[in-house]
Amino acid sequence: MARRPLPRILRTGGEHLARGRELARTAGAGATDVLHPVITVARGLGRLTVVSRRRWTDTPKDRRGPLLFLAASVLLAVVLTPYGALLAAAALMAAAAWRGRDRAGRPAGAPDDEQAQRLRSFYEALVPHFSVTEDPVPLYSHGGDWQEPFEAHEFDGAGRIARLVLRYPAYFADGEAEARVRVEQTLLAKAGRGREYRFVWEEEANRLALEVLPPLPADIAAHAFDTAPGETVLGVTDPPEVSCALAPDAGERGGEVRPVVWRTGSRSTEPHLLALGSPGSGTSTLLRCLVLQALRHGDVLIVDGGAAGEYACLVGRSGVVAVECSPAGARASLEWAVRETERRLIAASRARQSGIPVPEDARRPLWIVVDRPAALGHLAAAEGGGDPQALLQVPLRHGRAAGVTVVVAEHLENADALGEAVRQHTRARVLLGPSSVPQLAAVLGTAPRTTPPSLVPAGRGYVRLGAGPVLRVQVPATPDPYDETAAEGQREAVRELLPPRTAGTAASAGEAGTVNEVAEPPEVAGVPAVDIVKDPRSLDEPGLPAGTEAEPPEHAEPSRAEL
Repeated sequence: MARRPLPRILRTGGEHLARGRELARTAGAGATDVLHPVITVARGLGRLTVVSRRRWTDTPKDRRGPLLFLAASVLLAVVLTPYGALLAAAALMAAAAWRGRDRAGRPAGAPDDEQAQRLRSFYEALVPHFSVTEDPVPLYSHGGDWQEPFEAHEFDGAGRIARLVLRYPAYFADGEAEARVRVEQTLLAKAGRGREYRFVWEEEANRLALEVLPPLPADIAAHAFDTAPGETVLGVTDPPEVSCALAPDAGERGGEVRPVVWRTGSRSTEPHLLALGSPGSGTSTLLRCLVLQALRHGDVLIVDGGAAGEYACLVGRSGVVAVECSPAGARASLEWAVRETERRLIAASRARQSGIPVPEDARRPLWIVVDRPAALGHLAAAEGGGDPQALLQVPLRHGRAAGVTVVVAEHLENADALGEAVRQHTRARVLLGPSSVPQLAAVLGTAPRTTPPSLVPAGRGYVRLGAGPVLRVQVPATPDPYDETAAEGQREAVRELLPPRTAGTAASAGEAGTVNEVAEPPEVAGVPAVDIVKDPRSLDEPGLPAGTEAEPPEHAEPSRAEL
């Protein structure tokens, strides 16, 4: 069937229509300029009428009579006064002109020319993402009005965008991570790099909010946080993310902060933690912070795979079972940890079968802190021994029921060397230092809602507890008190948190004792003090009489003196 031709006016009259429309627009603008005073006075009279009617309505009925009498008296006085009617009319016109003037000007919060240009650049950059050719009335189109989809916007003092709320069409695939990442990268490029942004997608309302995040405080020192047993503070985060607040003595910074609280114990859904980061990102600082908090309610076994002396300040302290840095010592300590975990499980099972409370020595928390196990496994392989990391399998699998918490820290580039048990059972994850979105998604299981910056201070990163959201975190400054390059105030704060030394510690070790100079370990929850490196089986037989030596194992580990 042949197509019906268009009317002639639509085929040839486009120029005439455009010219006529332009002439009508010019005539309307000219008439508005000429009649502007009349329009202003008329608008003012209307506003005065509305105000008078509102006040008459608000006046109580018992006062309307006197008010009418007063108005009639004033009107009579004006009429009897020479030139009174003329003066009253002039005053009324002046009041109407003043009342009807255009006081709005530019609305409060309206962008200036430069800000409007920035918003238009945002709008034009989003057109390829939020428009399709099949849409008859696109919300985003080249040359369109940016004010329609942009609901709210704020700028900082430097003229850069600080907050932007926009709407997008319902057909946009906001459920696909790739599509959302493309939009976020576009907004990030237009908003300016070097800052952290949070993106909040509201799929139900087809709304996207972008806001600039202030930097987290990096001057909070280690402190005795007011937490309950089984609660450990990993660091501070943004106020909207958590509801609870702590008010630590922050030294240079006071006031409340929002902590990231990690709960451990038999009822915890994520009893073990894995911390990854680049060298110098603050993983050792995080472990020291956790150890100082754990020693308030439990005992700690530390394995320093890097052998850098980061935990020398904890040697011989009350509650510290041992601090090991050699492969043989680490293996012996972890073998004891395996047997201790099994002993706690058996003691708890027998107590429940007998209907009695679980013994105190089986309920006291035990923390196993392992720093850089990959380096330790490499040294053990070079010496012809097994990887001590394999001994963490039992505490990781059964530690939740036995009151044993395992914390592992490793460099991000050595994450592939971690065992399957470590990757599977550490559901609390921390990633410190500069990292990309794919790295965050691989470590934490999902990408954060914020953009990771390229330059961050030590102890800055992200944390995710179980299946919860990804949070920004800043670890409290917990330097080695023997590190002279650290700030003196922060070192003093750590020294105040250190537990006292045990009576069995040799006085010659002093504050500068090394890891292998530690004396006999302290008594832990009723278990006799035994050197777990010299005789790792002695804890299995605490009832041996004095002076009776246990039979040495077939493959005994070398003594501490031989190391």
